[in-house]
Amino acid sequence: MGQHVHVRLRDGMDVSAAGELVETYRCRCGSTWTEIYQVEGREPDALPGT
Repeated sequence: MGQHVHVRLRDGMDVSAAGELVETYRCRCGSTWTEIYQVEGREPDALPGT
């Protein structure tokens, strides 16, 4: 059997309570990853009418 290469498939995207963008990825083998992106110096965008 050959060497396994992880294929990152996007599993989900969310915004944390602190306003960070959180992306989750998975591989078919069961491995998972989480990427967190900080947003500095900006307030979260508001939806029109809120």
